[in-house]
Amino acid sequence: MPALKSEMSTVVFKKRIEANKIPHILDIRTEAEYEDFNFGGERYDLEEILLDQTKINHFKNKETVIICHTGLQSEIARRILDKKGFTKLKNLARGIESYLSL
Repeated sequence: MPALKSEMSTVVFKKRIEANKIPHILDIRTEAEYEDFNFGGERYDLEEILLDQTKINHFKNKETVIICHTGLQSEIARRILDKKGFTKLKNLARGIESYLSL
């Protein structure tokens, strides 16, 4: 199934990482999940960024991939932030769980 315009497939994401063309990453997984495995992106709690976007304003006009464990919370965050003017955000389709199974 092809990725939506608002998504980046895990296959494309992996190819970009392997080519050292890593997009900016907004990681909304828990601190423990982030410490277990991460790509070096910025980690914020979902509630934190939804309540106060000033911490992530530097993402507003930058290609950014939002990641979570399964892709559900990151898609919710992407939709909310899109309505607040963050137009270059993409959700990592099916999340880090899918990426790690490649």
